[in-house]
Formats: sequence, C-alpha cells, structure tokens
Amino acid sequence: MQMASKKHKSSDSRPQDQNDNKRFQSEEAWNRYINNILDRRVLPERNVELYHSEFDDFKIESEKQNLHKRLANLQEGSIDMAVVKEFYANFYSPEDQASKCAKIRGHLIKIDANNLIEFLQTLVLLEEGEALPNYSRFCRLRSDPREIEARLCIPGKGFIRNIEGQPWKLLRKDLTTLAQTWSVFSYSNLDPTSRTSNLNTDRARFVYGLITRMDMNIGGLISGQMTMIA
Repeated sequence: MQMASKKHKSSDSRPQDQNDNKRFQSEEAWNRYINNILDRRVLPERNVELYHSEFDDFKIESEKQNLHKRLANLQEGSIDMAVVKEFYANFYSPEDQASKCAKIRGHLIKIDANNLIEFLQTLVLLEEGEALPNYSRFCRLRSDPREIEARLCIPGKGFIRNIEGQPWKLLRKDLTTLAQTWSVFSYSNLDPTSRTSNLNTDRARFVYGLITRMDMNIGGLISGQMTMIA
C-alpha cells in the first residue's frame, strides 16, 4: 500500500491522544502524521479479474511471478486507510535511513524485501550463476529506446523526445493493449502513482521488463518504493 503525492480532503478521524503509543511511536511521528500524511490520498491496490482465455500473455506472466496470489487477489474492504497512514507516520526515521520496519498498534511490521516476498508469496528466480534476477541486471544497463518502443507501442509510435532529443515519455494512446494492461496494473499494484496518463522512461523500462517476462524481485521493488515514499 503506497501513498500518492497529491493531497485532498480526508475523512480519516484524528487520534484523540497524541501520546497513544499504540498509534504513534513519538511526538515526531505524530507531527509527521498531522502535517504531512493525514490529508494525503491513498492509492489502494486493486483486485484483478480476467476471464478464461482473456489476455493470455498477461495471465501467464502474472502467474509465473505469483502476482495473482496476493497482489491481484484482494478481498473487498480489506484495506484500512487509517492504519496505512499511521504506518507511514511511524515508518520514517531520519536517524536510520535504512529502517525497514515500524511498530503499528502494538505490532512490528517489517517491509524488507524478504518479508514482503514471504507475505506476497512472490518468487525470486535466478539464472544459474547469477546473484540478481535479470530485470535487476537489465536496469544496470543502458537500454535501447527503439527496442522498448517496438515492444510497447503500436506500429509507427514511440517516445516523445525532450528538447535535447532524449526519450521522455510514451503516450498511453500509443501503447499496445498488453502494454496498457501492464501499465494499469503497475499503477495500482506494483509502483502506485497518481499520474497514470503516460509512461516516463523508468516506468516504460518496468513495463518492458514485465512484457518480456523478465524475472524480478517484486518484494525488493515494492520495499524500495515504500521506503522512498516514506
């Protein structure tokens, strides 16, 4: 569960006691909750339902990565927005930039890669002799924008370039149906954002990795995103 960068009016009730240790670990966490988090909009993950034989490529890859077990199979009303906001208030620690846990209402919640992998029931597949999945290795290389365009875009379409002539973004209307499907899934379940009209270069690489069926450390990716947001 991750938060958007935009704000709007929230209906969450404010805690009555700022010293309630079951909700906030410190006065700093309370102030962060009131000043930075309370009115932020939360982007909830979404359930994904596919009919038999519909979007076979999407279904095959989601099942290969075990995304269908937890990330795309949520029960209605299973998300408590107030608890999510309290988690982010307690999670960030300026003294410990590497912190991967927070105490919420008496429970220690760990969001390091290994714990998220276990909770989400996703898999980390490694090729023989490799220490990283191939998507992680792909991200360390300079990608070919023409190759990404060829896999994500309808014929004749590609990256919009910036004033320096470098790839900037892919327009949603220029994406194939499969690329649009994976981009929507990534917006809601893997790397949430409120800006869903186009793909910037980083997200285009991510969707490319999904479409080409690269093995990924999903727990590690989500853990890194949650830490960055906090």
